[in-house]
Amino acid sequence: MPCTQRVPKRCLNYFESCLSLRAEDSEKKVWRGVLKWGRERLLKAGANPEGLILEGSMLSDVKSENGCPQLLEELAWRPGGKRVGGGYVVLTTKHHEGFTNWPSPVSWNWNSKDVGPHRDLVGELGKALRKRNIRYGLYHSLLEWFHPLYLLDKKNGFKTQYFVRAKTMPELYDLVNRYEPDLLWSDGEWECPDTYWNSTVFLSWLYNDSPVKDQVVVNDRWGQNTSCHHGGYYNCQDKFKPEILPDHKWEMCTSIDKISWGFRRNMVMGDIASDCEIISELVQTVSLGGNYLLNIGPTKDGLIVPIFQERLLAVGKWLNINGEAIYASKPWRIQLERNTTSVWYTSKGTALYAIFLHWPENGVLNLVSPVTTSTTQITMLGIQKDLKWSTGPEEGLLIYLPQLPLFTLPVEFGWTIKLTGVH
Repeated sequence: MPCTQRVPKRCLNYFESCLSLRAEDSEKKVWRGVLKWGRERLLKAGANPEGLILEGSMLSDVKSENGCPQLLEELAWRPGGKRVGGGYVVLTTKHHEGFTNWPSPVSWNWNSKDVGPHRDLVGELGKALRKRNIRYGLYHSLLEWFHPLYLLDKKNGFKTQYFVRAKTMPELYDLVNRYEPDLLWSDGEWECPDTYWNSTVFLSWLYNDSPVKDQVVVNDRWGQNTSCHHGGYYNCQDKFKPEILPDHKWEMCTSIDKISWGFRRNMVMGDIASDCEIISELVQTVSLGGNYLLNIGPTKDGLIVPIFQERLLAVGKWLNINGEAIYASKPWRIQLERNTTSVWYTSKGTALYAIFLHWPENGVLNLVSPVTTSTTQITMLGIQKDLKWSTGPEEGLLIYLPQLPLFTLPVEFGWTIKLTGVH
């Protein structure tokens, strides 16, 4: 299973000063979906960073006229856009091959308006999501594998910036001014330092003068020297899983397809993360103070295939019962406890939540970390009645779980105990 801080104008020489996380929104909307959707292209399936990676050769006939409406309909996640429980959607505006899903003025005849669907996909998706009060993030690759100017800068040891000035920076400014995203998810930074990308200049503008200066959130991929060191929140690396509570807001980005970040026609069930695996990752990530970014790859005509839909809806169903322990929660003093089963803790206000991933064989959950008081109350989310419990000098807290067949419980995996009056 799964600051608000205005930045001083003079921050160009201090990367950290240019990057601040609006933690209120990030903590309230702790999981989101990312759509890797772009030009179908070459490359074998593998661990390539972010993007629509497919088996086969590059195709040039992506011309579905109704692809975008199909994608929007899938993303509506009726009713109210919340069936999957996500707070954000992040769309790939451009991946490393350079094709843009909006009419970029510096990507002539290599964008979704000039060819393919002849639509502004970034703009249409943004309007649909905001009608449903879902935050909108934009993924953007700094580099382009095959662009002549990038290859020229690379040949020059990145001592020239022809590509940055003619392509990357104009696109970033255009995306922000045109679509006013809530989040910018930067990628493709790893070959060059931030000084080549002019990252601090752009970020200074973003936080001081842009139309989204008061609410925008950014990640940490702004140069080969910045990942996991400088950013509003840290990605660190794909599928990053810290072992202890980080001291900086972070995000785990992963994919339903374990092998690819995009749609593959030859994927098999063994490549797909199960409901339990996704919910387990979500729980562990939130317990450690992170956000959970779950990737799906639509087909070239904008459909989310049924197996991906099923996984998303399963997460939404789980959150419908257990979301109280996830949304706007904070890490507790103890994150993980291992006894007869693994238990992950979250907290909110005076409430403590213990999420256990495996049902104890004897029907008794043993917790050693919470300390009870005379006002302690214990319930299970989705079950109305209080649970019986006892304490012992050696056993700690013993919680007697409902004596019900597992298939009658509100969820099939990842049950949440709510404790109040404990410390």
